Amino acid sequence: MKTTKKIIILIVLIYLFILSIQLMGTSFKMLGKGFAESLIRTTSNPIVGLLIGIFVTSIIQSSSTTTSITVGCVAGGIIALPGAIPIIMGANIGTTVTNAIVSIGHVTRKQEFQRAFAAGTVHDFFNILAVIIFFPLEMTTHFLEKSATVLSNSFVNVGGITFLSPLKVITAPLIEFFEKLIPVAWILIILSLAILFFALTRIVKTMRSLMLSKIEVFLDKYLFKNDLTAFILAAVATAIIQSSSITIALIIPLVGAGVLTVRRIFPYTLGANLGTTVTAMLAAFATLNPAAVTVAFTHFLFNIFGIFVIYPFKKIPIWLAENFAKVTAKSKRNTLIFLLLYFLLHILPLAYLVLLK
Repeated sequence: MKTTKKIIILIVLIYLFILSIQLMGTSFKMLGKGFAESLIRTTSNPIVGLLIGIFVTSIIQSSSTTTSITVGCVAGGIIALPGAIPIIMGANIGTTVTNAIVSIGHVTRKQEFQRAFAAGTVHDFFNILAVIIFFPLEMTTHFLEKSATVLSNSFVNVGGITFLSPLKVITAPLIEFFEKLIPVAWILIILSLAILFFALTRIVKTMRSLMLSKIEVFLDKYLFKNDLTAFILAAVATAIIQSSSITIALIIPLVGAGVLTVRRIFPYTLGANLGTTVTAMLAAFATLNPAAVTVAFTHFLFNIFGIFVIYPFKKIPIWLAENFAKVTAKSKRNTLIFLLLYFLLHILPLAYLVLLK
């Protein structure tokens, strides 16, 4: 009976955890979606486009939203196809902020925080490496644009596809309630963080009381049996949920608790990256615009090529994440400095964009 009660509590806590992330995303969108749309439309060169993608997605915490806005801008003729591709690349980097925020829930426990922060940033390092490799290649050869154009020609008559995220369905009533009750973005952000940290700490404690060893056996035997299984699980889950932030955030407490390792979740983060491209594809097909469909396929191919090139050298992003987390967790001073540095790197593009004007 006690075990059943704890499982029910765990399910409720996971719901609250998911609700907090959805509420955070909604709050950020309230704060900056209109600004984000206007900023995306101002892209004038590839570097600016890349920075806009990073900054906008860091604000609204949804690469799906950024890419969907970009798809809409291309469909409306506001942005040319070559100008949209760097935005898509930047969106991949910007979406990882949520994972770092989740890892902060472990900050009072040094070893847990180190593991959780490494799990939260390995996604960053993969996306940064992918941009370092493919951004200059795309600017010189336009290989992504050309490949995506070939793919989009095969789907020229596909349109009107829609899909509703089940998580949005179960959280929508409470999200709407909070929006009406507290129509102030900053207060909703603080509320979402409070719910997130409460749910996170209780999830870890509840999992421990349910015996982590049993959970670990289940994960080893089924969900994280091998890299391919983990990759497919994340890709399918993210395609359904339509949020890589949630898919990845759900496993960070497990890494923090020592149930999983950064090495084990790395293919899972790659699957989440791929799964999140589905939203933009659905948005593109709904426009019936060939250029918009090409943008969506660019996002898909960028992640596919990134996986093929970086996965064989997975030790590099894993090493970078683990060592960055090790230095960050070394002392309270380091934690403060490196967390500030991490978040500033996602916000600094705004300063560059302001200077350009």
